[in-house]
Amino acid sequence: MPEVTIEIGGKEFRVACQEGEEQYLRDAAAMLDREARGLVSQIGRMPEARMLLMAGLMLADRTAAYEQKAAAAEEKLARRERLIEEMQAMPAPEPERVEVAVIPTQVKESLAELAAQAEALAAQIEEKAAG
Repeated sequence: MPEVTIEIGGKEFRVACQEGEEQYLRDAAAMLDREARGLVSQIGRMPEARMLLMAGLMLADRTAAYEQKAAAAEEKLARRERLIEEMQAMPAPEPERVEVAVIPTQVKESLAELAAQAEALAAQIEEKAAG
């Protein structure tokens, strides 16, 4: 079983761990060390056991808050997944029937003729206004 030397609050400890868990142990010790150093900088020197207890409690408090957030997120995700399942189970909506009016050819021709006449009148007005 490998042993790792960790430092927490300015004090070194030798800790045994499972093979392959060394980096995990170092990372966890670094978190605990940050909390312990924060305590020492705020309160000053304190007994080792008290420092470790307080740092551990601070980490436990933060972990509990993260667990509550994770539980809330999981519940929100579960609600959304249920909603998606309900929506997928719904029958597809009936296609809407859209009717497009058909303009008779005679009306189209009349409109085109009126448009041509209007353009011709506009051109004449522009010529008179320019001249």
